[in-house]
Amino acid sequence: MTKISKDHRHVAVLPFPFSSHAGRLLSLVTRLATAAGPNITFSFYTTSKSLETLFAPAKRVPGNIKPYVVSDGVPEGYVFSGKPLEDINLYLTSVAEGESLKGVLKAAEAETGQRIGCVMSDAFLWFAGDLAEEMGVPWVPLMCGGANSVSAHFYTDLIRETVGMHDIAGRANDVVKFIPGFSELRLGDLPAGILFGNLESPFAVMLHRMGRAFPKATAIVINSFEELDPELNRDLGSKFKMVLNVSPFNSKSLSSSPPPYSDEYGCIPWLDNHRSASVAYIAFGTLATPPPVEIAALAEALEAYRTPFLWSLKDGFKEFLPEGFMKRTSELGKIVPWAPQEQVLAHSSVGVFVTHCGWNSVLESIAAGVPLIGRPFFGDHHLNAWEVENEWKIGVRLEGGVFTKNGTVSALELVLNHEKGKELREQIVKFKELFWKAVEPQGSSTQNFNTLLEVVTGYNL
Repeated sequence: MTKISKDHRHVAVLPFPFSSHAGRLLSLVTRLATAAGPNITFSFYTTSKSLETLFAPAKRVPGNIKPYVVSDGVPEGYVFSGKPLEDINLYLTSVAEGESLKGVLKAAEAETGQRIGCVMSDAFLWFAGDLAEEMGVPWVPLMCGGANSVSAHFYTDLIRETVGMHDIAGRANDVVKFIPGFSELRLGDLPAGILFGNLESPFAVMLHRMGRAFPKATAIVINSFEELDPELNRDLGSKFKMVLNVSPFNSKSLSSSPPPYSDEYGCIPWLDNHRSASVAYIAFGTLATPPPVEIAALAEALEAYRTPFLWSLKDGFKEFLPEGFMKRTSELGKIVPWAPQEQVLAHSSVGVFVTHCGWNSVLESIAAGVPLIGRPFFGDHHLNAWEVENEWKIGVRLEGGVFTKNGTVSALELVLNHEKGKELREQIVKFKELFWKAVEPQGSSTQNFNTLLEVVTGYNL
């Protein structure tokens, strides 16, 4: 590997410009850039649409992070057909198979006068490992999910060979114990594209190639903390050169003083008027929304159970609520198009988080010590929901995995008023303590971040 002077380090950063992935990588890079100082340049390559959001004037991005535009892969005049993941597939084809990205990298080297000495990327972009290998520099991918996702995708070939690909119909409920690091796992909770779904889709192929590329990485960075999945981390540590759990890594979570936040809909004052651990907070992220029949069922359950609720629901979906629901529950609940989730979960009145089990939401719930009710949709949601209920025992999944009036009432009753709910709260508080201990000066996440800084900046390599 070519040695690069630490005083002239140039790090290329390749995000996955969809969902919350790019923002998550930028948060990590922001902390690295701040710690590294102005002599280390981070060139950040993403689509113009992504850059407009990430580098908006109101965002505080350090000056040593330089944005560069790469093509989104959409031909001029192209008309989208509405197929799922169409924009993602076009982007992947453009950056993975074309020469445009290499051209932008060379232009950045010329502009900065600094040869690229490290490639950081979203783990989804498997080809970044090949690119780093060609350049003779370290590749450091970030998995925005947890160690469970890293393991599931790394062991895809083992899973397929062991289970068999020709006779999987009806086997979604099979619970297996052969996947290293997992005590057991339901096959149907593996991410789509491993055993079920369209295994030939560009997205499934991307994830498969990602799993195979992991051994190339100088260090795999995971958006988690070691103590959450010790067995998985031990196994992964034996398979890869370096595994670094560094969560939380954004400045908001690490700040010693409460950061400013937007609460334009008055969520916190509303929560102030409710007793401890009594409110159900409901939110499903930016991409996951229950179908109309489930929105109605969830609303019926909230009204029937009479639990106070704070529901983050975009205005366009209110039409699916039962007729008169808003008026009848005006004293009981509050529906807003957006809520400051971290602050809401940290409020003492919140007793349960009804969620899609996206990884960021799971981590935020652990950080706040709030048990979960899971309704997973896609991606790693089902895998996370399995661990929430069966491994960590900090929440439950809805009966049948979907919202029904009776099933939702049962879940709310269990978490908020049953002895089982007390056990869930006690367990998640234990993980909350481990989470915050990990970011203390000698904590595992802090030490792993310091190691990551050395890898990325070239110190002590």
